[in-house]
Amino acid sequence: MTEPADEHFWIRVHTALASRHALLLEENYVRNAARWHRITPENLDTVRAGLGPRALLTVWPDLAPDVGAVLAALPQEESIEFVWEAQDGTISHAIVDDTDYQALSAHVADARAACALPLAEHHPLLCAALPDSDGVLRARW
Repeated sequence: MTEPADEHFWIRVHTALASRHALLLEENYVRNAARWHRITPENLDTVRAGLGPRALLTVWPDLAPDVGAVLAALPQEESIEFVWEAQDGTISHAIVDDTDYQALSAHVADARAACALPLAEHHPLLCAALPDSDGVLRARW
């Protein structure tokens, strides 16, 4: 990843938010560790201020409110990253395959929104790494 999450990147995020009203932001702040944020025009600046230094940022379409439909559409014989929002607003994720779907369905039964992101074909809306405070991109993703 060589694109910096600079002002041009954030303008693109604002543009995407204008047409979609909400997006999902994956913040990878160290390898194999991620935090997820639902971003809106109203909370984008707050979320942005709390991002970890040198984080890899990946922007995805928003979570779907019909969790049952997301579960019903899970692919067979393929691993996915399942992301869901609990009733209290916390966002969690898990990498699962078809052997885990029954347990996953029980675990997310009270979720208010979810999505399934394929691991094999990774096609986010936007992706960039946060530069240091001097504007230099030193992160190596």
